[in-house]
Amino acid sequence: MQTLLRGGRVIDPGTGFDGIADVLMSDGVVSAVAAGLDAPPGCAVVDVTGLVVGPGFVDLHSHVHSIAGQRLQAMDGVTTALDLEAGLMPIGRAYAEAAADGRPLHYGFSASWGGARAQVLAGIQPDAQIGSGLAVLGNRAWQRSSTDRELAEWLALIEGELSAGALGIGVLLGYAPHSEPAEFLAVARLAAKAGVPTYTHVRELVEVDPGTPADGSEEIVIAAAETGAAMHHCHVNSTSGHHIDRVLGALDGSRRSGSRVTVEAYPYGAGSTAIGAAFLDAEHLRMKGLSPSSVVMLESGERIADEGRLRQLRNSDPGAPCILEFLDEGNPRELAMLHQALAFPDAIVASDAMPVIWPDGSNDSTEWPLPPGGTTHPRTAGTFTKTLRVMVRESGAWDWPEAFRRCAHLPARVLDEVAPGARAKGHLGVGADADIVVLDPVAITDCATYFGPTRPSVGVRHLFVGGVPVVSAGELQVDALPGQPLRGEPR
Repeated sequence: MQTLLRGGRVIDPGTGFDGIADVLMSDGVVSAVAAGLDAPPGCAVVDVTGLVVGPGFVDLHSHVHSIAGQRLQAMDGVTTALDLEAGLMPIGRAYAEAAADGRPLHYGFSASWGGARAQVLAGIQPDAQIGSGLAVLGNRAWQRSSTDRELAEWLALIEGELSAGALGIGVLLGYAPHSEPAEFLAVARLAAKAGVPTYTHVRELVEVDPGTPADGSEEIVIAAAETGAAMHHCHVNSTSGHHIDRVLGALDGSRRSGSRVTVEAYPYGAGSTAIGAAFLDAEHLRMKGLSPSSVVMLESGERIADEGRLRQLRNSDPGAPCILEFLDEGNPRELAMLHQALAFPDAIVASDAMPVIWPDGSNDSTEWPLPPGGTTHPRTAGTFTKTLRVMVRESGAWDWPEAFRRCAHLPARVLDEVAPGARAKGHLGVGADADIVVLDPVAITDCATYFGPTRPSVGVRHLFVGGVPVVSAGELQVDALPGQPLRGEPR
């Protein structure tokens, strides 16, 4: 199978190439990039004049494990969607079920720190499902510190997951905020020994919670320096909030000193999680300068009126998804903080995409367009296109080569050591995977909102996953399920 993309503006962040050229895809890889290529016999030719051609976006932080959610991400320019912050456990089951169902996009998972702790500390057997994982977040039994024996047990479980192909270790430290800091150092040492990254939702900052056992930003800096592990800081925008200057300064200093710390951000002032999360109790909200009315239930749209209602919801259904408004995008000062996180040198764009949930409780659909009633955070459908609109089209903070570097090349490089297959992603060199997005630089934009119908982005004209068209002429191809697993090398 061969396809020739003719006459587009081709951007390869791997080599720095930016010019008018043709791209030939053959049997799932890029076989030629040059001006005036001849189309081989039987080759499909797609005229992409006036469009921008680049490597498909690699999302390091997606909790979407369904055809429906991945289709929304495809319309957002994503070709590889990985759940690395939380991970799934057991990893073998997660990969097997994704392969059995089929996926439009490439997929992969980290070893779940939370799942391993839940199994050892609370006797909860992980089932490789995002829904049950959200429900566990509100269970306090796994959030405590471990005994020496328990620590050894769950570290051994993580080692087993790495041997089974996990893409590093996902650490939801912010959901067990008072666990012993020495345990996080033990995870970092394991990661360094195994040669895999960690992906951490850090615990609270000291400005927010003076009683925290360790400051969230300093803890990851210290662990990276002491162990030499490659450590990825998830969604720095949402965990830093109004203290983004101080956090980015600490991370910049860490990198300048030689530590291997990477950073990601998304372009929204509200996040999404389970209502039972530790940092959504009334006391923690007050510490953040927020209130129960900063929390909105995703499925019903209910804005929580007071602390009594918050306690009721947290107790009755701790896994219920909600939205937390942490920055006001209508406030120019707070919007500037959000953009500051994206503009931070080498910050990676990552979505933190959430499942699409319908009123009957299901979280998947093979229908397209999506049936009515589905709800999710807009970042599921619009993170990358909104970032391109804001950072390239509107502000000019990035040019197109820089945008592809942040959305495709840099995230793929985070995975180079743990997954050799990642080395063929995030660039358009000959031999690269034919994971390619073709976008309209004028029309590209997000359409999703916090409430109302879940609407896909527009402006992605073509999307190829392993050379197979998943989006053609702006239309999703409903029969296309070419996604393949990205696995770590056994450790």
